[in-house]
Amino acid sequence: MSTQRVFHGVRLLPIAALLAFTLALVGCKGGGDAEAKEADKGPDAVPVEVTQVARRPIAASYANTANLEPVAESQVVAKTSGVALQVLVEEGQQVRAGQVLVRIDPDRARLQAAQSSAQLQKLEANYRRAQQLAAQQMVSANDLDQLRFDLENARAVNRLANLELSYTNVVAPISGVVASRSIKSGNFVQINTPIVRIIDASRLEATLDVPEREIATLKPGLPVRLQVDALPGRTFEGLVDRVAPVVDGGSGTFRVISAFDGSDALQPGMFGRLRIDYDQRANALTIPRLALLDDEGEPAVYVVRDGKAVRVQVALGYQDGAFVEVREGLAEGDAVVTAGKVALRDGSAVQVIGPQLADAAGAAVGDGNGELQ
Repeated sequence: MSTQRVFHGVRLLPIAALLAFTLALVGCKGGGDAEAKEADKGPDAVPVEVTQVARRPIAASYANTANLEPVAESQVVAKTSGVALQVLVEEGQQVRAGQVLVRIDPDRARLQAAQSSAQLQKLEANYRRAQQLAAQQMVSANDLDQLRFDLENARAVNRLANLELSYTNVVAPISGVVASRSIKSGNFVQINTPIVRIIDASRLEATLDVPEREIATLKPGLPVRLQVDALPGRTFEGLVDRVAPVVDGGSGTFRVISAFDGSDALQPGMFGRLRIDYDQRANALTIPRLALLDDEGEPAVYVVRDGKAVRVQVALGYQDGAFVEVREGLAEGDAVVTAGKVALRDGSAVQVIGPQLADAAGAAVGDGNGELQ
């Protein structure tokens, strides 16, 4: 017998089927409403970090690298041969000009000086007697002239012998510090052999080969900041000492020599990073360099206005470390995007997160006293 019931000729559906049909209708209606709401919501906002355009001092500068060199250096060589009886200095020792560094065996040179001295005395005596005889017309004028010439030659030989004797005391030609010595006591020294190297580290120089486009901006007296890899975190002050007046035709560069006072920290040969500031602006409109877009077109940034990112072209001025000067395109207080630029397009909706103040960005990138850019 059928389980369905008939009421006045109308067949009734089971209760379970009726409920299922009703829920299906409600579900279809609800799903349509959710899809419509999702379509009306639009794309998600892009999270970005911003900083405000602010005013700060900025400098125009030229940066490059060079090795430090001593202002004076001398490679001391032996001017005579012999055994080194005494080596009187060690590496790292301060010496003054004229100080004896090495004593070479002087015996041979001393005997030659004594021999030449005796010959000189003999000729001086002969010349005095010849002068007396010439006054009595007992010696011809030619003989007297010959004796005078022999006497002058003997004097020159004696001076040369004494000079050779003086070479047995090797002296410092300049004041400074002994950088190296290549002999020990008892060694035989050949003439013209380098034996001691002296450097004057009281003043150090760094020579830069600068492109010719900078020749109108770099002048003597400009301040120079120096950082060396061996002393991280320290900055040394110096000045541009000399600027070459000509440009090298082969390389298209000219030489700029910067000078620094020597110290226990700075040493010759150190590799340094130099920055020469040639102009200053005390109240420049600036943004962090990382706010600039990385495309190859005109310099531009994204500015947040009314919750959207607006692409703005800018005219740039000086670049100083982590900051860059803006000459046109932005106003003080504008919020420029510093993080999240890659996902943005002109008109994209944005959600600002993270640091939003210029001073916070400044603290993050440094105040210009850190690494030279």
